[in-house]
Amino acid sequence: MVSQNNSDLGVITVLLRRVSTQRLPRIMALKERVDRGERLDHYDLNYLEHVLKDTQRALPIVERHPEYQPLACKLITLYREVIDKALENEEQRG
Repeated sequence: MVSQNNSDLGVITVLLRRVSTQRLPRIMALKERVDRGERLDHYDLNYLEHVLKDTQRALPIVERHPEYQPLACKLITLYREVIDKALENEEQRG
């Protein structure tokens, strides 16, 4: 179990660094764009798809470490808001 916890700690450290330096700035920029009514391009959509796949792979670690569940929920909610707003923007522009 100690080995698993050490491994998890390393993965969590990398994930938190990635969230703070890459993922959060990018999703906030996308949120600003969709909130202005802009559409997402192919690269943005590919990015969102990639992040959602990464999220699925990280869920087992979050389940083992419930102290990170509130953060994970907030991030997932933020991504969902961006996706929903992007879809709304697409539907409005038809």
